[in-house]
Amino acid sequence: MPAFDVNAARAQRLEAQGRAWSFSLDGDTFELPTEINHRTARGLRELDDNDVDGLLGLLMGKEQFARFEEHDVTMQDIAAILEAYGKETGLGLGED
Repeated sequence: MPAFDVNAARAQRLEAQGRAWSFSLDGDTFELPTEINHRTARGLRELDDNDVDGLLGLLMGKEQFARFEEHDVTMQDIAAILEAYGKETGLGLGED
């Protein structure tokens, strides 16, 4: 039986979903990864459950998150973004 090829499986997933999931806000576009690497997952585990800024900062990166913070965003907006992100990528962030 051949060994499972992780790189081939990852390539197949990324081909199907792309490397990033994007959303727009007030004419500005932002991207979140379709796959979360192990280091980012570790960082997410260390966050307080209510640390929305920490969550988005880890997913977006510093520069993109700084642009995001310039917008007047509600918690309902963020919940809608995370819900859509979860549905389209299978990554359930911000859920109990």
